[in-house]
Amino acid sequence: MSLIDRILGREKRAAIQSDDPYLAEWFGLRGGIGGYVDPGRATGIAVAHACIAIVSQNLAAMPLNLYRRSDDGGRERATDHPLYSVLHDMANPSMTAFEAREALLASLMVAGNAFARLEWNGRGQVSALFPLDPGNVAVEKLESGRLRYRVSGSSGGVRIYLQEEMLHLRYRLARDGVMGLSPIQIARETFNLALTQQDTAGKQAAKSFLPEGALVFPNVIGKDQRQTVLDKLETKVNSDLATRGVLVLDGGTDWKSFSFSSKDAEFLESRKLTNMDICRIWGVPPTVAGITDNATYSNADQESRALVVRCLAPMARRVEQAMNASLLTTEGRKTLFVEHDLAGLLRGDMKARYDAYSVGRNGGWLSVNEIRGWENMPKIDGGDEYLSPLNMTEAGAGEVKE
Repeated sequence: MSLIDRILGREKRAAIQSDDPYLAEWFGLRGGIGGYVDPGRATGIAVAHACIAIVSQNLAAMPLNLYRRSDDGGRERATDHPLYSVLHDMANPSMTAFEAREALLASLMVAGNAFARLEWNGRGQVSALFPLDPGNVAVEKLESGRLRYRVSGSSGGVRIYLQEEMLHLRYRLARDGVMGLSPIQIARETFNLALTQQDTAGKQAAKSFLPEGALVFPNVIGKDQRQTVLDKLETKVNSDLATRGVLVLDGGTDWKSFSFSSKDAEFLESRKLTNMDICRIWGVPPTVAGITDNATYSNADQESRALVVRCLAPMARRVEQAMNASLLTTEGRKTLFVEHDLAGLLRGDMKARYDAYSVGRNGGWLSVNEIRGWENMPKIDGGDEYLSPLNMTEAGAGEVKE
Protein backbone atom coordinates (compact mmCIF):
# COMPACT_ATOMS: atom_id res chain seq x y z
CA MET A 1 0.00 0.00 0.00
CA SER A 2 1.50 3.33 -1.10
CA LEU A 3 1.81 6.42 1.08
CA ILE A 4 -0.65 8.35 -1.13
CA ASP A 5 -3.31 5.66 -0.69
CA ARG A 6 -2.89 5.86 3.08
CA ILE A 7 -3.21 9.67 3.08
CA LEU A 8 -6.32 9.61 0.86
CA GLY A 9 -7.90 6.88 3.00
CA ARG A 10 -7.84 4.28 0.25
CA GLU A 11 -5.92 1.75 2.32
CA LYS A 12 -7.65 -1.63 2.45
CA ARG A 13 -7.11 -4.04 5.32
CA ALA A 14 -7.54 -7.77 5.08
CA ALA A 15 -10.75 -9.04 6.62
CA ILE A 16 -10.39 -11.30 9.64
CA GLN A 17 -12.89 -14.06 10.20
CA SER A 18 -14.06 -13.85 13.80
CA ASP A 19 -15.25 -17.46 13.82
CA ASP A 20 -11.76 -18.85 13.33
CA PRO A 21 -11.06 -21.03 16.41
CA TYR A 22 -7.32 -20.47 16.15
CA LEU A 23 -7.82 -16.70 16.07
CA ALA A 24 -10.05 -17.03 19.13
CA GLU A 25 -7.31 -19.01 20.82
CA TRP A 26 -4.78 -16.24 20.09
CA PHE A 27 -6.95 -13.49 21.57
CA GLY A 28 -8.36 -15.62 24.38
CA LEU A 29 -11.93 -15.33 23.15
CA ARG A 30 -14.62 -17.74 24.27
CA GLY A 31 -17.96 -18.60 22.75
CA GLY A 32 -20.89 -20.45 24.26
CA ILE A 33 -19.74 -22.46 27.26
CA GLY A 34 -16.18 -22.21 25.98
CA GLY A 35 -14.12 -21.30 22.93
CA TYR A 36 -10.69 -22.83 22.51
CA VAL A 37 -10.25 -26.30 23.98
CA ASP A 38 -6.89 -27.51 25.23
CA PRO A 39 -6.15 -30.65 23.14
CA GLY A 40 -4.21 -32.14 26.05
CA ARG A 41 -7.23 -31.98 28.36
CA ALA A 42 -9.66 -32.98 25.62
CA THR A 43 -7.71 -36.12 24.73
CA GLY A 44 -7.52 -36.92 28.45
CA ILE A 45 -11.23 -37.67 28.46
CA ALA A 46 -11.50 -41.45 28.63
CA VAL A 47 -13.83 -41.91 25.65
CA ALA A 48 -11.80 -39.45 23.52
CA HIS A 49 -8.60 -41.32 24.32
CA ALA A 50 -10.32 -44.60 23.45
CA CYS A 51 -11.50 -43.27 20.06
CA ILE A 52 -8.05 -41.96 19.15
CA ALA A 53 -6.36 -45.19 20.25
CA ILE A 54 -8.87 -47.38 18.38
CA VAL A 55 -8.44 -45.60 15.06
CA SER A 56 -4.69 -44.95 15.22
CA GLN A 57 -3.71 -48.38 16.55
CA ASN A 58 -6.04 -50.42 14.34
CA LEU A 59 -5.08 -48.59 11.16
CA ALA A 60 -1.37 -48.63 12.04
CA ALA A 61 -1.62 -52.38 12.63
CA MET A 62 -3.06 -52.97 9.16
CA PRO A 63 -0.53 -53.80 6.41
CA LEU A 64 0.35 -50.72 4.38
CA ASN A 65 2.02 -52.07 1.26
CA LEU A 66 3.67 -50.61 -1.80
CA TYR A 67 2.33 -52.32 -4.92
CA ARG A 68 3.58 -52.42 -8.50
CA ARG A 69 1.10 -52.67 -11.35
CA SER A 70 1.74 -55.63 -13.61
CA ASP A 71 1.26 -55.77 -17.37
CA ASP A 72 -1.78 -58.06 -17.08
CA GLY A 73 -3.66 -55.51 -14.92
CA GLY A 74 -2.82 -57.22 -11.63
CA ARG A 75 -0.57 -56.14 -8.80
CA GLU A 76 2.42 -57.38 -6.89
CA ARG A 77 4.21 -56.16 -3.80
CA ALA A 78 7.21 -53.99 -4.61
CA THR A 79 9.40 -55.48 -1.90
CA ASP A 80 12.56 -54.40 -3.72
CA HIS A 81 11.69 -50.69 -3.35
CA PRO A 82 13.11 -48.80 -0.30
CA LEU A 83 9.70 -47.26 0.41
CA TYR A 84 8.24 -50.73 1.05
CA SER A 85 10.51 -51.18 4.06
CA VAL A 86 9.74 -47.65 5.29
CA LEU A 87 5.99 -48.35 5.34
CA HIS A 88 6.20 -51.97 6.41
CA ASP A 89 9.20 -52.35 8.73
CA MET A 90 11.20 -49.31 9.89
CA ALA A 91 10.13 -45.74 9.17
CA ASN A 92 13.54 -44.44 10.28
CA PRO A 93 16.50 -45.85 12.23
CA SER A 94 14.86 -45.11 15.62
CA MET A 95 11.15 -45.67 14.91
CA THR A 96 9.22 -48.67 13.63
CA ALA A 97 6.65 -48.32 10.89
CA PHE A 98 3.85 -49.00 13.38
CA GLU A 99 5.06 -46.31 15.78
CA ALA A 100 5.46 -43.71 13.03
CA ARG A 101 2.05 -44.41 11.49
CA GLU A 102 0.35 -44.44 14.91
CA ALA A 103 1.94 -41.07 15.77
CA LEU A 104 0.86 -39.54 12.46
CA LEU A 105 -2.72 -40.79 12.79
CA ALA A 106 -3.03 -39.63 16.40
CA SER A 107 -1.70 -36.19 15.42
CA LEU A 108 -4.16 -36.08 12.51
CA MET A 109 -7.12 -36.87 14.77
CA VAL A 110 -6.14 -34.33 17.43
CA ALA A 111 -4.54 -31.40 15.60
CA GLY A 112 -6.11 -31.94 12.19
CA ASN A 113 -2.63 -31.99 10.62
CA ALA A 114 0.22 -34.49 10.65
CA PHE A 115 3.71 -33.85 9.28
CA ALA A 116 6.64 -36.10 8.50
CA ARG A 117 9.99 -35.08 7.06
CA LEU A 118 11.02 -37.19 4.08
CA GLU A 119 14.51 -38.44 3.35
CA TRP A 120 15.28 -39.26 -0.31
CA ASN A 121 18.13 -41.37 -1.65
CA GLY A 122 20.18 -40.69 -4.77
CA ARG A 123 17.71 -42.59 -6.97
CA GLY A 124 14.77 -40.34 -6.08
CA GLN A 125 13.18 -42.84 -3.66
CA VAL A 126 11.99 -42.19 -0.09
CA SER A 127 14.31 -44.03 2.28
CA ALA A 128 13.13 -42.69 5.66
CA LEU A 129 10.19 -40.88 7.24
CA PHE A 130 10.47 -38.73 10.39
CA PRO A 131 7.18 -37.64 12.10
CA LEU A 132 7.14 -34.06 13.43
CA ASP A 133 5.26 -32.26 16.16
CA PRO A 134 2.54 -30.24 14.36
CA GLY A 135 2.99 -27.45 16.90
CA ASN A 136 6.51 -26.86 15.55
CA VAL A 137 5.50 -26.63 11.89
CA ALA A 138 4.30 -23.48 10.11
CA VAL A 139 2.96 -23.75 6.56
CA GLU A 140 3.37 -20.98 4.00
CA LYS A 141 1.69 -20.81 0.61
CA LEU A 142 3.90 -19.24 -2.04
CA GLU A 143 2.68 -17.14 -4.96
CA SER A 144 3.25 -20.11 -7.25
CA GLY A 145 0.73 -22.12 -5.22
CA ARG A 146 3.36 -24.42 -3.78
CA LEU A 147 3.78 -24.92 -0.05
CA ARG A 148 6.79 -24.28 2.14
CA TYR A 149 7.25 -25.60 5.68
CA ARG A 150 9.10 -23.83 8.50
CA VAL A 151 10.04 -26.28 11.26
CA SER A 152 11.22 -25.03 14.64
CA GLY A 153 13.91 -27.18 16.17
CA SER A 154 14.32 -28.13 19.81
CA SER A 155 17.41 -25.90 20.06
CA GLY A 156 15.53 -22.86 18.79
CA GLY A 157 16.65 -22.87 15.17
CA VAL A 158 14.30 -22.91 12.17
CA ARG A 159 14.67 -25.06 9.06
CA ILE A 160 12.74 -24.62 5.83
CA TYR A 161 11.55 -27.59 3.79
CA LEU A 162 10.05 -27.63 0.33
CA GLN A 163 6.82 -29.40 -0.56
CA GLU A 164 8.71 -32.46 -1.89
CA GLU A 165 10.46 -32.89 1.46
CA MET A 166 7.33 -33.13 3.60
CA LEU A 167 4.41 -35.52 4.04
CA HIS A 168 1.37 -33.49 5.09
CA LEU A 169 -1.81 -35.29 6.19
CA ARG A 170 -4.94 -33.16 6.65
CA TYR A 171 -8.15 -34.12 8.45
CA ARG A 172 -10.44 -31.69 6.64
CA LEU A 173 -9.36 -28.82 4.47
CA ALA A 174 -9.90 -25.34 5.87
CA ARG A 175 -11.16 -22.51 3.70
CA ASP A 176 -7.60 -21.57 2.76
CA GLY A 177 -7.11 -24.98 1.14
CA VAL A 178 -3.80 -25.45 2.94
CA MET A 179 -4.31 -26.50 6.56
CA GLY A 180 -6.51 -29.16 8.06
CA LEU A 181 -9.12 -28.44 10.71
CA SER A 182 -8.85 -30.00 14.13
CA PRO A 183 -11.85 -32.21 15.04
CA ILE A 184 -11.48 -31.03 18.62
CA GLN A 185 -11.84 -27.39 17.58
CA ILE A 186 -14.67 -28.14 15.15
CA ALA A 187 -16.66 -29.75 17.97
CA ARG A 188 -15.19 -27.61 20.75
CA GLU A 189 -18.58 -27.04 22.40
CA THR A 190 -19.00 -30.78 22.88
CA PHE A 191 -15.54 -31.12 24.41
CA ASN A 192 -16.10 -28.07 26.60
CA LEU A 193 -19.28 -29.65 27.92
CA ALA A 194 -17.45 -32.91 28.58
CA LEU A 195 -14.63 -31.12 30.41
CA THR A 196 -17.10 -29.07 32.45
CA GLN A 197 -18.96 -32.22 33.46
CA GLN A 198 -15.67 -33.90 34.33
CA ASP A 199 -14.62 -30.94 36.49
CA THR A 200 -18.00 -30.92 38.22
CA ALA A 201 -17.77 -34.63 38.97
CA GLY A 202 -14.25 -34.12 40.29
CA LYS A 203 -15.34 -31.35 42.62
CA GLN A 204 -18.21 -33.46 43.93
CA ALA A 205 -15.90 -36.41 44.47
CA ALA A 206 -13.40 -34.19 46.31
CA LYS A 207 -16.18 -33.26 48.75
CA SER A 208 -17.27 -36.91 49.01
CA PHE A 209 -20.52 -35.84 47.30
CA LEU A 210 -21.63 -34.05 50.49
CA PRO A 211 -24.64 -31.75 49.96
CA GLU A 212 -24.55 -27.99 50.39
CA GLY A 213 -27.33 -25.95 51.91
CA ALA A 214 -28.46 -23.44 54.53
CA LEU A 215 -29.59 -23.61 58.17
CA VAL A 216 -32.77 -21.56 58.57
CA PHE A 217 -33.54 -20.28 62.09
CA PRO A 218 -36.98 -18.94 63.01
CA ASN A 219 -35.42 -16.03 64.93
CA VAL A 220 -32.43 -13.80 64.47
CA ILE A 221 -29.23 -15.14 66.03
CA GLY A 222 -26.02 -13.33 66.85
CA LYS A 223 -22.75 -13.50 64.98
CA ASP A 224 -21.01 -15.58 67.67
CA GLN A 225 -23.90 -18.03 67.88
CA ARG A 226 -23.93 -18.33 64.08
CA GLN A 227 -20.22 -19.16 63.99
CA THR A 228 -20.66 -21.71 66.78
CA VAL A 229 -23.42 -23.49 64.85
CA LEU A 230 -21.29 -23.57 61.69
CA ASP A 231 -18.28 -24.96 63.58
CA LYS A 232 -20.37 -27.72 65.15
CA LEU A 233 -21.96 -28.57 61.81
CA GLU A 234 -18.60 -28.74 60.06
CA THR A 235 -17.20 -30.93 62.84
CA LYS A 236 -20.16 -33.26 62.50
CA VAL A 237 -20.02 -33.47 58.73
CA ASN A 238 -16.27 -34.07 58.61
CA SER A 239 -16.35 -36.62 61.41
CA ASP A 240 -15.19 -40.17 60.78
CA LEU A 241 -17.83 -41.66 63.10
CA ALA A 242 -20.46 -44.03 61.78
CA THR A 243 -23.23 -41.48 62.47
CA ARG A 244 -21.59 -38.74 60.42
CA GLY A 245 -24.67 -38.40 58.18
CA VAL A 246 -27.13 -37.82 61.06
CA LEU A 247 -27.85 -34.24 62.14
CA VAL A 248 -29.93 -33.12 65.11
CA LEU A 249 -31.53 -29.70 64.56
CA ASP A 250 -33.60 -28.23 67.41
CA GLY A 251 -35.22 -24.90 68.19
CA GLY A 252 -37.16 -24.87 64.92
CA THR A 253 -34.02 -24.97 62.79
CA ASP A 254 -34.62 -26.14 59.22
CA TRP A 255 -32.18 -27.41 56.58
CA LYS A 256 -32.60 -26.09 53.04
CA SER A 257 -30.46 -27.77 50.37
CA PHE A 258 -29.51 -25.61 47.43
CA SER A 259 -27.22 -28.02 45.58
CA PHE A 260 -28.38 -30.41 42.91
CA SER A 261 -27.56 -34.06 43.37
CA SER A 262 -26.37 -36.17 40.46
CA LYS A 263 -29.77 -37.82 40.27
CA ASP A 264 -31.73 -34.56 40.34
CA ALA A 265 -29.73 -33.07 37.50
CA GLU A 266 -29.61 -36.39 35.60
CA PHE A 267 -25.90 -35.82 35.69
CA LEU A 268 -24.85 -39.37 34.91
CA GLU A 269 -27.20 -39.65 31.93
CA SER A 270 -25.92 -36.34 30.63
CA ARG A 271 -22.33 -37.57 30.77
CA LYS A 272 -23.30 -40.71 28.88
CA LEU A 273 -24.87 -38.61 26.14
CA THR A 274 -21.74 -36.47 25.92
CA ASN A 275 -19.61 -39.59 25.56
CA MET A 276 -21.85 -40.69 22.69
CA ASP A 277 -21.36 -37.30 21.03
CA ILE A 278 -17.58 -37.66 21.25
CA CYS A 279 -17.83 -41.05 19.53
CA ARG A 280 -19.87 -39.43 16.76
CA ILE A 281 -17.16 -36.82 16.17
CA TRP A 282 -14.67 -39.47 15.00
CA GLY A 283 -17.26 -41.92 13.68
CA VAL A 284 -16.36 -44.64 16.19
CA PRO A 285 -19.24 -46.99 17.11
CA PRO A 286 -20.08 -46.67 20.84
CA THR A 287 -19.67 -50.37 21.65
CA VAL A 288 -16.17 -50.33 20.15
CA ALA A 289 -15.26 -47.42 22.44
CA GLY A 290 -16.50 -49.34 25.49
CA ILE A 291 -20.03 -47.88 25.80
CA THR A 292 -21.98 -51.11 26.20
CA ASP A 293 -25.25 -49.91 27.74
CA ASN A 294 -27.33 -51.07 24.77
CA ALA A 295 -24.89 -53.63 23.41
CA THR A 296 -25.87 -57.13 22.35
CA TYR A 297 -23.86 -59.87 20.69
CA SER A 298 -25.51 -59.11 17.36
CA ASN A 299 -25.09 -55.34 17.23
CA ALA A 300 -21.56 -55.52 18.69
CA ASP A 301 -20.48 -57.62 15.71
CA GLN A 302 -22.20 -55.26 13.28
CA GLU A 303 -20.62 -52.20 14.88
CA SER A 304 -17.19 -53.81 14.59
CA ARG A 305 -17.76 -54.02 10.86
CA ALA A 306 -19.15 -50.48 10.83
CA LEU A 307 -15.87 -49.32 12.39
CA VAL A 308 -14.02 -50.58 9.32
CA VAL A 309 -16.49 -49.39 6.69
CA ARG A 310 -17.44 -45.98 8.09
CA CYS A 311 -14.37 -44.97 10.07
CA LEU A 312 -11.16 -46.81 9.17
CA ALA A 313 -11.75 -47.07 5.41
CA PRO A 314 -12.21 -43.30 4.80
CA MET A 315 -9.22 -42.53 7.02
CA ALA A 316 -7.17 -45.13 5.15
CA ARG A 317 -8.07 -43.58 1.80
CA ARG A 318 -7.13 -40.13 3.11
CA VAL A 319 -3.69 -41.41 4.15
CA GLU A 320 -3.15 -43.43 0.96
CA GLN A 321 -3.80 -40.55 -1.41
CA ALA A 322 -1.60 -38.17 0.58
CA MET A 323 1.22 -40.72 0.60
CA ASN A 324 0.88 -41.47 -3.10
CA ALA A 325 1.17 -37.76 -3.83
CA SER A 326 4.12 -37.12 -1.48
CA LEU A 327 6.13 -40.33 -1.33
CA LEU A 328 6.13 -41.14 -5.04
CA THR A 329 7.32 -39.08 -7.96
CA THR A 330 5.10 -38.30 -10.94
CA GLU A 331 6.84 -41.01 -12.93
CA GLY A 332 6.72 -43.46 -10.05
CA ARG A 333 2.94 -43.10 -9.65
CA LYS A 334 2.49 -44.58 -13.12
CA THR A 335 3.53 -48.02 -11.91
CA LEU A 336 3.56 -47.83 -8.08
CA PHE A 337 0.88 -47.08 -5.48
CA VAL A 338 0.41 -47.30 -1.70
CA GLU A 339 -2.64 -49.09 -0.28
CA HIS A 340 -3.86 -50.53 3.04
CA ASP A 341 -4.96 -54.14 3.29
CA LEU A 342 -8.19 -54.00 5.32
CA ALA A 343 -9.37 -57.46 4.30
CA GLY A 344 -8.25 -58.94 7.59
CA LEU A 345 -10.72 -56.78 9.53
CA LEU A 346 -13.64 -57.83 7.35
CA ARG A 347 -13.06 -61.57 7.21
CA GLY A 348 -15.16 -62.33 10.30
CA ASP A 349 -14.77 -65.35 12.53
CA MET A 350 -13.38 -68.75 11.48
CA LYS A 351 -16.71 -70.21 10.37
CA ALA A 352 -17.57 -67.16 8.24
CA ARG A 353 -14.11 -67.19 6.63
CA TYR A 354 -14.17 -70.88 5.85
CA ASP A 355 -17.66 -70.64 4.37
CA ALA A 356 -16.45 -67.83 2.10
CA TYR A 357 -13.36 -69.83 1.13
CA SER A 358 -15.56 -72.78 0.25
CA VAL A 359 -17.68 -70.67 -2.07
CA GLY A 360 -14.62 -69.25 -3.79
CA ARG A 361 -12.86 -72.60 -4.05
CA ASN A 362 -15.86 -74.47 -5.42
CA GLY A 363 -16.70 -71.58 -7.72
CA GLY A 364 -13.29 -71.81 -9.34
CA TRP A 365 -11.85 -68.37 -8.56
CA LEU A 366 -9.75 -69.28 -5.49
CA SER A 367 -6.84 -71.69 -5.27
CA VAL A 368 -5.69 -73.66 -2.24
CA ASN A 369 -2.50 -71.64 -1.90
CA GLU A 370 -4.37 -68.35 -2.02
CA ILE A 371 -6.58 -69.50 0.84
CA ARG A 372 -3.61 -70.84 2.80
CA GLY A 373 -1.79 -67.53 2.31
CA TRP A 374 -4.68 -65.59 3.87
CA GLU A 375 -4.56 -67.97 6.84
CA ASN A 376 -0.76 -67.53 7.19
CA MET A 377 -0.03 -71.11 6.17
CA PRO A 378 2.74 -72.19 3.76
CA LYS A 379 2.06 -73.16 0.16
CA ILE A 380 1.71 -76.79 -0.87
CA ASP A 381 2.57 -78.56 -4.11
CA GLY A 382 -0.27 -78.43 -6.59
CA GLY A 383 -2.06 -75.76 -4.59
CA ASP A 384 -2.11 -73.23 -7.44
CA GLU A 385 -4.69 -75.16 -9.45
CA TYR A 386 -8.25 -73.87 -9.84
CA LEU A 387 -11.31 -76.09 -9.87
CA SER A 388 -13.73 -76.06 -12.79
CA PRO A 389 -17.27 -77.08 -11.77
CA LEU A 390 -18.75 -79.70 -14.07
CA ASN A 391 -22.09 -77.94 -14.35
CA MET A 392 -20.49 -74.68 -15.52
CA THR A 393 -19.37 -74.22 -19.15
CA GLU A 394 -18.85 -71.31 -21.46
CA ALA A 395 -21.95 -69.90 -23.08
CA GLY A 396 -22.61 -71.72 -26.36
CA ALA A 397 -19.98 -74.37 -25.74
CA GLY A 398 -22.59 -77.13 -25.52
CA GLU A 399 -24.51 -76.20 -28.68
CA VAL A 400 -24.59 -78.78 -31.48
CA LYS A 401 -23.76 -77.38 -34.88
CA GLU A 402 -25.63 -78.77 -37.90
